[in-house]
Order: sequence, then structure tokens, then C-alpha cells
Amino acid sequence: MANILLEDNCPCGLKASFKECCHPYLEKNQKADTAETLMRSRYSAFVTANAEYIYETHDPATRDQVNIDDIKKWSEESVWEGLEILKTEKGNSEDQAGIVDFIAKYSVNGKKTNHHEISTFTFKEGKWYFTDGKIIQESFRRESPKIGRNDPCLCGSNKKYKKCCGR
Repeated sequence: MANILLEDNCPCGLKASFKECCHPYLEKNQKADTAETLMRSRYSAFVTANAEYIYETHDPATRDQVNIDDIKKWSEESVWEGLEILKTEKGNSEDQAGIVDFIAKYSVNGKKTNHHEISTFTFKEGKWYFTDGKIIQESFRRESPKIGRNDPCLCGSNKKYKKCCGR
């Protein structure tokens, strides 16, 4: 878990101090006025391991699917490295729904992850809520040419790959 001071830059990526940016939302002194603002404040909540905020800003209709202890544990075990908002659709004060496409960068046990997700948000009873997220898998790109079954084995045995290391 990161120790964020009020004077530090906000983890959400906006050029403001944590005190002026996401802290008022996490302390429940202010409501997010857009879906993007809620997304940014939720990221800051993950950084600060504020699982209660994550839970409370999850859509009440599906909140029972969220485990607050698991959120807290995962948040504390992660090293948060940045948030990039790629695109937003709707989600303003006059909308009832919004979409935020983002990449959250973090690592767990030294393994770096770029979590790309398209999240949906709904506006109910004067508040924005996270509704659902679709994880976008990055396609795998091979760095070296593919070895065919009948190609010579790379180990230098002069056997076909399928009869040697490809077994």
C-alpha cells in the first residue's frame, strides 16, 4: 500500500495534489460528478487500500458479488504505478450511464500488469456507481519466428523439432 500524503500528486494522474483531487471523494466530503471522476477516485482508493470506498461506489444491485476483505488484501499487496484514461463515453452530469476505457498499471510480487478495462457506470439516486468491467486482453506477439514441427531443432541436434525439443 502506498503512503500518499495530502500534498503529493494525486495517484489518479491529474496534475493536482491528492488533497485537492481525490481525497475529498475518499473521505465522503464530495460526490463524483462524472463517471470518469468516479473511476479516478476508485483508482486512488485502490492505491490507498480504501476498500470501503470501492465497496460503497460499486452498484448496489451487484455489490454482493464484491468481497471487501479481498479488495483490501489485493490493494495492499499491489504496487500501483499509474492510471491512463484512454477514452470516455457519456458519463457527464446530464447522463444516466457512462463508459470509461482505462489502463491501470500495477505490479504484484514484482510482476508488472497493465490492466486494460472498459468499465460501465450508472447514475442512480444522485450518485455515480461502478456497474461492470470488461477486461481487454492484449494479443500475444511472438518476438521470434515460429518453429514449425518439421523444422530443424534449435538445439543443434540435426533432428526435426517434433522429434527433439518439441516433444
